[in-house]
Amino acid sequence: MSALVNNLSKTNVRGNEGGLTLSIAAVERDTGLSKDTLRIWERRYGFPVPERDGQGERAYPLDQVQKLRVVKRLLDGGHRPGRVVAMPMEALLTLSENSSGAVKQAPSQEVPDVRPWVGLLRSHDVEALRQQLVQAHMRLGLSRFVTDVVTPLNTLIGDSWMRGQLEIFEEHLYAEILQGVLRSALSQLPRPEPGRGPRVLLTTFPGEPHGLGLLMAEVLFSLEGAECVSLGVQTPIWNIVLATQALRIDIVALGFTGCMNPNQVVDGLSELRSKCSPATAIWTGGAAPVLHRRGVPGVEALSSLREISQHVVTWRAAHQPAMAA
Repeated sequence: MSALVNNLSKTNVRGNEGGLTLSIAAVERDTGLSKDTLRIWERRYGFPVPERDGQGERAYPLDQVQKLRVVKRLLDGGHRPGRVVAMPMEALLTLSENSSGAVKQAPSQEVPDVRPWVGLLRSHDVEALRQQLVQAHMRLGLSRFVTDVVTPLNTLIGDSWMRGQLEIFEEHLYAEILQGVLRSALSQLPRPEPGRGPRVLLTTFPGEPHGLGLLMAEVLFSLEGAECVSLGVQTPIWNIVLATQALRIDIVALGFTGCMNPNQVVDGLSELRSKCSPATAIWTGGAAPVLHRRGVPGVEALSSLREISQHVVTWRAAHQPAMAA
């Protein structure tokens, strides 16, 4: 937890007789749980149980913050607050282990076992981890590297961080290494064939700061010959609309990790759909359960990155005659 403390300002980390605590604003940023949610759970479920600082403000011990991380991960996986919030930490970790999509069995001879790679990250052996990623890419090809290696490795890294086995800076270090490998691979792909389409805009909504999934999607779109334009993360909705018009975008691809409030996701997608041209497709992906629980008319939710290839084929079958005419 030391990296968490080091990455927060002194106004957000406080000392008391029982140890360090975090302000409610810091807990919101670290866990993705809103202040309102934390207060409601406190009244309804009796957890968390914040202390009070010298100004009477809520102050959360670090062990409670770690439990909130696990609870948030389980909520993203489909569990209900009424079931998990009041559970003890040991039971939560057991439930998380049983619910996890991380690698649990030895992979095939062709696909490398990524579990030891977490050890490389924890020992900060950057070059060894980068070499393992590059070798897997060269052996499997770019598409299978993304779907069969990077996807389960991301889950494993996320679970390790949630359990306190990785620090925040180590998770960020992994993301930077992987982005370097993927961007290098992207730069070596041939340019897309003009007029073949689609033109794809990749971004996230404000409040969604995670962009690694976007880069993985960009790789798979590019392998299908799509022309990709990435705006990075947290683009205001109206600016997404302006970009689709200015850049003649066929498909807007949005990533969601579950850190946003579900109502914000649904409302944002509804607003984007109403403002974009009906001819512009909107595709979503990521770990946010709301994408599949509360569908938005005119928005297509992909269940996994593997679906990108077939969706592009389907799009071309529907649009190539019109493009040729």
